[in-house]
Order: sequence, then C-alpha cells, then structure tokens
Amino acid sequence: WLGELTKKAGFSQLWTGTFSASTLTVSCLKISLWRKGDIFMKIVVCVKPIQNPEIPAAQFRIDEEAKVLIPVSGLSPVLSPFDEQAVEAALRIRDKDGENSNIEITVVTIASKGARAAIKGALALGADNAVLLSETTFDGSGGYVTARNLAETIRAIGDVDLILTGRQAADGDAGVVGLGIAEILDIPAITFACDVQTNDGVITVKRVLQDGIETVEADLPALVTISNELGKVRHASMRETMRAAKKPVKEWMPQDIGLDENQVGANAMRYELERLFIPVNDIECEFIDGDTPAEIAATLAKHMRHANLI
Repeated sequence: WLGELTKKAGFSQLWTGTFSASTLTVSCLKISLWRKGDIFMKIVVCVKPIQNPEIPAAQFRIDEEAKVLIPVSGLSPVLSPFDEQAVEAALRIRDKDGENSNIEITVVTIASKGARAAIKGALALGADNAVLLSETTFDGSGGYVTARNLAETIRAIGDVDLILTGRQAADGDAGVVGLGIAEILDIPAITFACDVQTNDGVITVKRVLQDGIETVEADLPALVTISNELGKVRHASMRETMRAAKKPVKEWMPQDIGLDENQVGANAMRYELERLFIPVNDIECEFIDGDTPAEIAATLAKHMRHANLI
C-alpha cells in the first residue's frame, strides 16, 4: 500500500523495512523519496570553445610578442570536436533513461563572453544549462590551473555524479585537463571512451586501445574522457535550438567557486610559456641522378648522412 500511496502522490521511492497497518518501522535504513521531475543524477560536461580548426591556414595568425592566438575577425569560436562528442555521450545516457529521465546535463567552460554562441550550441544539442567562467582573471591559465578552476566549479555545483570531457582540446592537444580534474576531486578517471553506460551507481566504459577495445567499470562519481570513436554527433533540432535561447547560462566569478584572483588565470600559472610561433617550413627539392639504381642509392645515402638523417 505504501508504494501505491507514493505513486499517487507523485513520488518515487527507495525504501525497505517492516511496517504495520498503523505505523512504519524501519531499522538502520533511510527512506528517500523524490517527486517526479526532481534530479537524481547530475552530469557535467566540460567544454572548450576554440578557433574553428577548419579555417584556411593562410588566416591563422600568432601574436608572438603577446604569445597568443589572434582570433579571425568575424569568426565565432566553436566547441572543440572532442568536447562535442562528450556532450553527445551525456545525451545518449539520458536518452537511454527514457522520455521522463531525471538526468540533468550541465555544460561548464572557461571562456570569454564572446563564446556564448558556442555554449548555446551545446544547449541546442540538448544540455539543460551552463556555467560560464568569463571573468578576465581566468584568462591565460595552463593545464593545471584550468583543471583546478573546473574542479572547484564542479564542487560548487554540488552532488555531481559523472563528469565528461573530450579526450583533448583540438587546439593545444595536451589532453591533461580531464585527468587533472579527476586527480583534484579524488575520483576515478577512465580515458579514451567510445561508449559509456551507467547503472545503479556504476559506470561501464568501453575504451579504445591501440589494438582493440577494453571494458572498464568504476563506481560513481567518476570522470570519463571521450574519444572520437564514440561516433557521429547529433544535429540540433529546431525545437532544441529555440529552447536553447531560454536555457540558463550562469556567469561565475572566482569567488563563486571559492577561489581568489591569485588562484585563477595567469596569476596561478605553474610554468612559463617561452615562445609561441608558427614554424617556418623551408622545403628544398633535389633530384638525384645516377646511371644505375645502386649509384642513385649511394648518392641518396651520402645526402642523408650529410643531413644527419642516418
């Protein structure tokens, strides 16, 4: 009768114990009830807006003095492709949970306010809300600082069950931030995932190896980095694109995540960038002649030895 009562009241239930017709007696257990529509699983997807990697090489510019990339005028940032697949992985988990899923997907990023279009793109795919760390004091951070800032943001969100990131950013290709977040939060990390499933507080991940696929399980909360082998990312529907305009995007300052200005951005960098530049490729082509293949091979070997290639 208790199950029927809670269903009629609009609640779901987790309970066990013994009871009589007039009283409910539970020994050493906590009864947890939640109304339909309440969130019982939180997924955070960390994303990075980057300059579109498809731009022509002739438009790529570096300010060597400031050691920064010069944005292409009139071209908005886009989500790093691996991070798009992390969003897709979160959406697939929610899709499997059914139409009335109580899974909340939050997108978190460190970017300027100009990256809102990219964030809205993630919301249009189906994420529920976003947190944007756009204060200029967040600028210029390295891998460790970025990981710490994101980890503290996740702590501030609270009760996060699963964190998804791309395997690496498509601009720097370092691939260290995701594992850094897991280390700071002291939770399991699984890398290079091509499939992610959750069930009863356990995450099951198929991860890509050089010579095959392995399956790994871990207790939640956990962090998973998503690889391109996950597959194609869905297109945003017209309905979700229109809804994205109304989905909340919170802008947080350092104090909102429990840090001060000396713990974020360039002020907290643990290394110094010596130089950022576009390498010059001087290509020389020389045809090697000879009367016989053996003579051509000998001449080629001499040239390679002279160039310290062999």
